[in-house]
Amino acid sequence: MIKQKSNIGAVKRTIADYFQKQVDVTVNLGRNKVLTYCGELSGVYPALFTVSPNDKNFLGKTSYSYAEVLCGSVKIRPVKQAE
Repeated sequence: MIKQKSNIGAVKRTIADYFQKQVDVTVNLGRNKVLTYCGELSGVYPALFTVSPNDKNFLGKTSYSYAEVLCGSVKIRPVKQAE
C-alpha cells in the first residue's frame, strides 16, 4: 500500500489558493508521454478544477479531478513571477 503524504482536503485547499492565477500544469499521459502547459486556473468546484490554457492550439478548458493531483498524474504549481 502506498503511503499518502497528504489528503484530498489539503489538495483542494492548495488548489483553491491558486484560483485565477497563472499556473504550470504537467500531465502524465502514460507510456512516457508528458504534456506541459501554462494557463489560468479558471474554476474550482467540489469534484474538479478547470484550467484555461494560454496556448491558442488548445480549444476550450481542461478539467482535472483532485484525485489525479493526489495520485501524481497531474502536477500543478504557480508560475514564478519575473522580478
